[in-house]
Amino acid sequence: MSTHDVPPQEPESGAEPDAGTGPSTSPAARGRTGRIHLPAHRLRWGLLAVAIGAVVAALVTMLISGFRSGSHGLEAHDPGGAAPTGRASAAFGTARSGDCLTWSSAKTLDLNKVNCADKHLFEVTADIDLSAYPGREFGPGSRFPDSLRFQELRDEHCAPAAADYLGGKFDPRGRFVVGMINPGEPGWRNGNRTIRCGLQVVSANGNPTQQTVGRVRDSDQSRVFDPGTCIGINQNLPTNEPTDCAKPHAYEVMSMVDLGAHFTGSTPNNGDQDKFMQDECAKVAGDYLGGQDALINKTLTIFWDNLDARSWLVGSHKLNCLVGKGSQGGFSTITGSAKGDITIDGQAPVPPPSSGRSTPQPLPGAAPAPIPPQPR
Repeated sequence: MSTHDVPPQEPESGAEPDAGTGPSTSPAARGRTGRIHLPAHRLRWGLLAVAIGAVVAALVTMLISGFRSGSHGLEAHDPGGAAPTGRASAAFGTARSGDCLTWSSAKTLDLNKVNCADKHLFEVTADIDLSAYPGREFGPGSRFPDSLRFQELRDEHCAPAAADYLGGKFDPRGRFVVGMINPGEPGWRNGNRTIRCGLQVVSANGNPTQQTVGRVRDSDQSRVFDPGTCIGINQNLPTNEPTDCAKPHAYEVMSMVDLGAHFTGSTPNNGDQDKFMQDECAKVAGDYLGGQDALINKTLTIFWDNLDARSWLVGSHKLNCLVGKGSQGGFSTITGSAKGDITIDGQAPVPPPSSGRSTPQPLPGAAPAPIPPQPR
């Protein structure tokens, strides 16, 4: 059996990446507003840079690919494995819409049905018998589809199934993605043409290894993590998978902010979100990091995501305040929790010369400088 994942769709709003040039240097460290464009990535992040001795608004557009590897998406499958037998075969063969599945190995998919209130990896949205479709492609003796064809089938059948299953309330930028389990090549040879569509949480390399609890329709789909969580790093990009903060990582979660408690009605625009998140993240940074000067002395940056209308309208209203450090082409590698001693790319951070000495500090609770309008 195999599972294939659909990467989140690209947001309709936000800046486009520079296609032919490398990242430009943000002038935020010099006290001006700046933007960084990272080519070939697609999730817009807003960043707040704190300059020497004062909070300075600095929006930095970063497009981070969280769920895609190559042009054909991500998959975890074992088409050459043994034919499914016993409990795994029974779990696959009887799984219906609303069932929840788990497994211990992504290669063999040793499936077990579990109560959706317990930890699980996959919530079934539909079971579809491909043999019921006209034509010879899925008929007796037909060839086992390759991974690209299965991804096309997933897009054709499983994406609509997810929308129907959730009554149209699926967040394409949320923490759940559309997946599919096929019968595997041995099962296909034995005449099994049924695929199971579902929803799952995946890491950046596509492995559906992040467990969830409860049904998706009853869950907040916001893509957020608990405070204190560190997110791994691979080739200067976040993996979207939690890791031990003592290990190399891209950034750390400082807090979770519910924009729904502040904004009511229609989706707040990015500018209003940025102003609110700038204030919230700046307020939490001192306490989280251990002092007003800690962010500056550790040469770190505060940043956050934005919510678009598709997310807002289905009830995804939460964002994280994050702390990390941008670098050429992505993120620097941080080792250690930002609450204590850290290294950045293997070196201890060197505070700016004037930090904590000659430059006036903002008063406690002072609002950051306003964010100038940014081109979209």
